[in-house]
Amino acid sequence: MPYITQEQRDQLDPAIEDLAIALVKIKVNGLAVLPSAGMYNYIITRLLDTGYQNKLFPSYERMNTVVGILECVKQEYYRRVAVPYEEIKKNENGDVY
Repeated sequence: MPYITQEQRDQLDPAIEDLAIALVKIKVNGLAVLPSAGMYNYIITRLLDTGYQNKLFPSYERMNTVVGILECVKQEYYRRVAVPYEEIKKNENGDVY
């Protein structure tokens, strides 16, 4: 779960906000573009590669940790964002089951 202390959040949030601002300011051929899945994938990959990988001494434990992080992020996003949206759409359009 992404629930870290407020002190840790206070230290990380400025950098995260700077990154988010940089992401929405990306331009291609001088034109603003919406952030793509590839851009998010690149950012997440670089963060995890920088924080968890040691190219000189690769280890299964570090690789397993990264996969676990990604799986937990996916599940938490689905639970907190996708499920409420699906409930709204189910109520609007009727249940399938």
